Amino acid sequence: MAKIRALIVDDEPLARERIADLLVGDAEIEIIGECGDGLAAVEAIERQKPDLLFLDVQIPELDGFDVLEAIEEAPVIIFVTAYDQYALRAFEVHALDYLLKPFDRERFDKALQRAKHQIARDRAGAVNQELVALLADLKARPKALERLVIKTGGRVFFLRVDEIDWIEAAANYVKLHVGRESHLLRETINGLAAKLDPDKFIRIHRSIIVNLERVKELQPWFHGDYVVILQDGTQLTSSRNYRDHLRKLLGKSA
Repeated sequence: MAKIRALIVDDEPLARERIADLLVGDAEIEIIGECGDGLAAVEAIERQKPDLLFLDVQIPELDGFDVLEAIEEAPVIIFVTAYDQYALRAFEVHALDYLLKPFDRERFDKALQRAKHQIARDRAGAVNQELVALLADLKARPKALERLVIKTGGRVFFLRVDEIDWIEAAANYVKLHVGRESHLLRETINGLAAKLDPDKFIRIHRSIIVNLERVKELQPWFHGDYVVILQDGTQLTSSRNYRDHLRKLLGKSA
């Protein structure tokens, strides 16, 4: 059987060294890397596809939970932290195990054996219900989406949806207009519209969504269409199909 490829993520060099020392000599384990912050962890996970992740909760840039939200696929996860208040949340995202610093070899070996067993089951084709639940939880957005993960130019950052002025469709992407900047997100406009708060964002055209807080004025146009003018002067054209939606949410008589 192929070795289990492990990645260690902790901002403390001594903590990373401690885990590495406990893994050294295990013929089943290959340490493929170490990371000291969340952004580096996301990049390493997506590039190297580890089987096993030792993940500290409190790390710079992105914390351990944000790392899991940003990655496409999650490996088997053992959370590591000095603070036990994170334990409940760790298990809520279906971590395999949770190591509270300082831990001894016996406790570490117990977690490692559980991980080996889980990975062996996965490789044998067994259904990994815990991982399925984890991925479902991380991909499922709340009814009122609050932020988006943006990946651009090798960077990963979070964008609060309240900062978005308007959104336009771009094939299998959407373009998010935020002040003078714009960001591409791999998502259809139908998919994104279903996740946004309908009391804050409305669709005025099959390819345009606007933030109601940015709307300054509505002007009647031809054939039941409207020109929607935003606070920064941007002019967008709505269509008749969305006229009732505009009238309902803005309280305008059309």
